[in-house]
Amino acid sequence: MHVFRVDKRLGIEVPALEKPWAAYTREEREAILEKWERIRGTIPDRIKELEAKIEALQAQLHAADREEEIDRLWAAVCDYASRINDLNNWYRTQPDVEPDPDIAAEHREREK
Repeated sequence: MHVFRVDKRLGIEVPALEKPWAAYTREEREAILEKWERIRGTIPDRIKELEAKIEALQAQLHAADREEEIDRLWAAVCDYASRINDLNNWYRTQPDVEPDPDIAAEHREREK
């Protein structure tokens, strides 16, 4: 079952469901949810890594004096900021379809 794909730009795996959510078995949905929660848990650290890169680029910008260098650095800052935005969107992403009520209850119990 290949329901996640590596997004090299973001540095994480993202969901890529091959069929509608309801077509997965209860066990498959539970496994998908568990893996997604583990992946989501890594997103804040990934964001911090990218924020550190932006800070380093901003320091270089302060010292830059050539227009080409400034343009290159700003483009890199914008790229990292875009990645952070995408990661924040993925962090807030939940399955579109509510899982089997039993699975949802089990997850709530584990979170307690």
